Amino acid sequence: MKFPEYKNLDLPAIQEEITGKWDQEQTFRRSVEDRPEAPAFVFFEGPPSANGMPGIHHVISRAIKDVVCRYKTQRGFKVERRAGWDTHGLPVELNVEKMLGITKEDIGVTLTVEEYNAVCRKEVMKYTREWELLTRKMAYWVDMSRPY
Repeated sequence: MKFPEYKNLDLPAIQEEITGKWDQEQTFRRSVEDRPEAPAFVFFEGPPSANGMPGIHHVISRAIKDVVCRYKTQRGFKVERRAGWDTHGLPVELNVEKMLGITKEDIGVTLTVEEYNAVCRKEVMKYTREWELLTRKMAYWVDMSRPY
């Protein structure tokens, strides 16, 4: 097999070429589905909070996780990689309270619990697009189509 020789280093173009080929050939999906009888290596991504922008520290930790999963795949395991979102916790609630200019005591008084929860649900998923872009650009293989 002959690989292309790149005269000028255009990393974004190379990344798009490679991920485009993987998309076209459904490489990630096939790495899971083409080995139905293989022993399982179970992986659930430690979910990021989608209410914050991804940073360089996420690239480092995801690269390590991806290397382990690809290694196990190459060793013959069926490695399903499910993404998830950390949608719970005090940081989300505090951010929403600050955004709305309220305190915990106002919940159920100036707005209903249902309204508060709806704002929290919307806010917690604020940066999912950015996370999806990072996932693609770093060629991190994880199933984001059915998060846990």
